[in-house]
Amino acid sequence: MAHPTSSSSAERTPLLHQDDSSVTTSSASKSPASSSLPPNEISRAGDDSNDTEAAPPISRARGAVIISSVGLLIFLQATNISILTTTQSAIAADLDAFEKASWFTSSYLIAMSSLAPLMGRLSQVFSPRMVMFVSDIVICIGTIITATSVSFEMFIAGRIVTGAGAAGMLVVASIIAIQMAGPKRRGLFLGLVNTGMTVGVSLGAVIAGALEPVIGWKPVFGLQAPLAFIGGIGLLLGIPAGYKSKGNSYSGLTLRQKLARIDYSGCLLLIITITLFLLGLSGPRILATPLILSAFALPVFILNEVYVARDPVIPITIFKSRGTLLTCLATVGFMMARWCVLFYSPVYALAVRGWKPAVAGSILIPTNAGFASGGLLAGYFHIRRDGSFYGHTLISIFPITLFVIGFLSTAQSSSALYIIMVFLNGLVTGASLNYALVHLLHLTVPDVHPVVLSLLATFRGFAGSFGAAIGGGLFGRVLQKSLVEGFKDAGLNHRGDLVRRLLGSPALVRLLDGAERQVATHGYEDALRTLFYSGVGLAVVVVFVQAGTGWNPPVKEVGQVEEDEEVGGEESLLGGS
Repeated sequence: MAHPTSSSSAERTPLLHQDDSSVTTSSASKSPASSSLPPNEISRAGDDSNDTEAAPPISRARGAVIISSVGLLIFLQATNISILTTTQSAIAADLDAFEKASWFTSSYLIAMSSLAPLMGRLSQVFSPRMVMFVSDIVICIGTIITATSVSFEMFIAGRIVTGAGAAGMLVVASIIAIQMAGPKRRGLFLGLVNTGMTVGVSLGAVIAGALEPVIGWKPVFGLQAPLAFIGGIGLLLGIPAGYKSKGNSYSGLTLRQKLARIDYSGCLLLIITITLFLLGLSGPRILATPLILSAFALPVFILNEVYVARDPVIPITIFKSRGTLLTCLATVGFMMARWCVLFYSPVYALAVRGWKPAVAGSILIPTNAGFASGGLLAGYFHIRRDGSFYGHTLISIFPITLFVIGFLSTAQSSSALYIIMVFLNGLVTGASLNYALVHLLHLTVPDVHPVVLSLLATFRGFAGSFGAAIGGGLFGRVLQKSLVEGFKDAGLNHRGDLVRRLLGSPALVRLLDGAERQVATHGYEDALRTLFYSGVGLAVVVVFVQAGTGWNPPVKEVGQVEEDEEVGGEESLLGGS
């Protein structure tokens, strides 16, 4: 918790504010309501805030460099998710990996999700600046491996390395946005972070779909390496070397001392637990052995954090926070339903509408434009204070939009209406995620915000893996059954090889003629409707999970001096009030 002395005028800079935590803490301490975090844990978490050093002011030019560099890096991270929607067919054909195509995305998401929980703590140990730059270099290496792949195994290795680097992008960008922007602009800058993510998801598919027929899929991946390097250099030069994550006890320690305090056993156990869990869900079928091993690894990790680790990678206070747990679970379910749109609306355009890959990828533009607009509008017009946004996390028309999208997933439906609905789906998603994130910050003490953000990003990564595994498995089973039965009913026997190719290449549908194309189109319609309607049911369940988070802030530390003056409420990264 921040102390009264932390609000000295020496730390009030017009462009980089160091004391947002005092505002959050102050508003939390004025409420007598109970919290899921015990006061003694809050006291221990707050002991480190005195170590925060005042940061030098940041000019508007430097701020522009920071925003541009972070935006470029987030954009590149996002393109690595959607780029496969329009290049998958070419990669699968080149590497002869039609039946293994689901691993193209799953390998990236597993690596990203496994390492994301560590990024918040690493940002405290070192600095957000260095963690993001190192992550950027790893992305460069991963994209080079991917671009030079000559086998399925080498391609997957490149995707894993790229995903490992991507783990530090969204998490650290959110930490920077929250800590370098005041409460009145926090929602806006979080909206900008999500905008960079969603623009990358939408344009990645479009750009890849346009470039792949011209230059091939390998240069599409290779072009990311120099762009990522430019973004990393801009980030390194833009953020001051003295900038550190607020509220930690690592300031002033030597590199050797910092390395000695890292919870290596906890990091390793957490990576093993998450990797095994996602590995069991991410293949063409669910694997029991990795799931069982993950179930054994999880309690070992928790025991290590409670009884062994000196500085746990995940503080005990977070394990005890109901708001954090339920928000993370709700985010998984919500984003799983959202991934139905992101993964399979281009598939609808390719297989059912018969659009070319470049045009099919453009269907992500309206839904991601809606996502960016929802986050920015909520952040700019409404999220201009610290405090609870409980009601806004529950009010959503997301399930309705998803139901309509499923209903319209036919060859005869209106393309214009379909595009409108995917836009509205993105709009409510962007706003909902922004409200949920800011409400979670209200439910937790500022000192653990970096780790909380890491966990939330991890669970968002889970959603992508679960969507690729569970949703992809459901989609694949329904599609295969429909294709087999459809070819049989049409008297088209001995189409086993065609079924295998159609399962991994939706673009193949538009190359078929006559009855074969009709059967294939109908099969994709059945699979898409089943998937979207299942997402509707999941989205409804999510509302009840989110409702359990509550609205009470953490209880203030006993004997803490209340800070009546709200420090720097209107200060942000780019300019003052």
